[in-house]
Amino acid sequence: MHKVLYNVAETSEMISQGRRMSLSGDEGLLRQLPAGQWVAGTSPYFIAETGGVVTRDKIHVDELPDFVESTMIKLYDETTIQGVCRDIPENGFAIIIIPANCRVHLNFALKAHTFEEFAARPLVGWVSGVHLDDLGQVSPKVFCGEQSLALENQAVVMHVRLPANKTGELGILNMFEQSVGDTIMFPNDGFEATEVCVNGKPHRLADYIHEKSLATRLPLVADYNGTLVNVSFQQVDMASGKVTFYAPVFKGVEYRHAKRLANYVSEFTQRMPVTNGNVAFSCNCILNFVYSKLEGKRTGQITGPVTFGEIGNRLLNQTMAYLTINDRLPAGKSQP
Repeated sequence: MHKVLYNVAETSEMISQGRRMSLSGDEGLLRQLPAGQWVAGTSPYFIAETGGVVTRDKIHVDELPDFVESTMIKLYDETTIQGVCRDIPENGFAIIIIPANCRVHLNFALKAHTFEEFAARPLVGWVSGVHLDDLGQVSPKVFCGEQSLALENQAVVMHVRLPANKTGELGILNMFEQSVGDTIMFPNDGFEATEVCVNGKPHRLADYIHEKSLATRLPLVADYNGTLVNVSFQQVDMASGKVTFYAPVFKGVEYRHAKRLANYVSEFTQRMPVTNGNVAFSCNCILNFVYSKLEGKRTGQITGPVTFGEIGNRLLNQTMAYLTINDRLPAGKSQP
């Protein structure tokens, strides 16, 4: 496997060579980098070639291949983010990084599926965060390398145009499946809930979680038109009855608690599709990293930042999102 973690000097040299990159690392390191064709987000957690790593001293580098025709970096706030899918090049994809808990993060999470040209072309990326020891003390950031800007209230997006003989394909690896247990439905869209319907009957969600001894390390799972999407628990407040989540729940959607995993790493390796080494970007969730104790463990041949939310057209939780760049088959041809 190729090297993915670099120090500031090495990363700066690659930037000076005009390489086009998506980066992740500690804010102090990213602020030292020169201007160039790069975007970045803050996180000290990574899946490197040696396995899961926590470090404030290295930068994770995802470099775009030389054959990429062009890149364009754009910034979006909570009012302009609705145009992000429309802006992706016709034959291309986009890498998006959003700071956790800002207005654009909330807007994207709740409304991405309503954006013009949603899922017409691949939008892959992640939500930046901070070391868990710094929660509440340091704000997550994204960086626009082209302008040497550090931002905490905007999303940064690198739009990538591919040559005609190449195509970008989004992949989502969700380790979790729905259990055969109760169905839970919510009265409103949002990141929190108190009252729900369990099997069609009103219930206070916090009480239900307590009565059933639900493991909140396991997410709720919904079937969104054939795609399983997780919603991870953030906090259960028994006194107020309020339950908060790391991604929004949606009214009218049936959710079930996830099945338990026997062994995350072995099941991940078994389920990972063959990518032939053409993965241009990948990220995995901090909750998987912590709950499955991935530090020092390898998850197949996949490397990337460990993130505070994954983006595969929409906001995801406890999931791996990745993008491959493949040869476009001539019309009428199929894969052998």
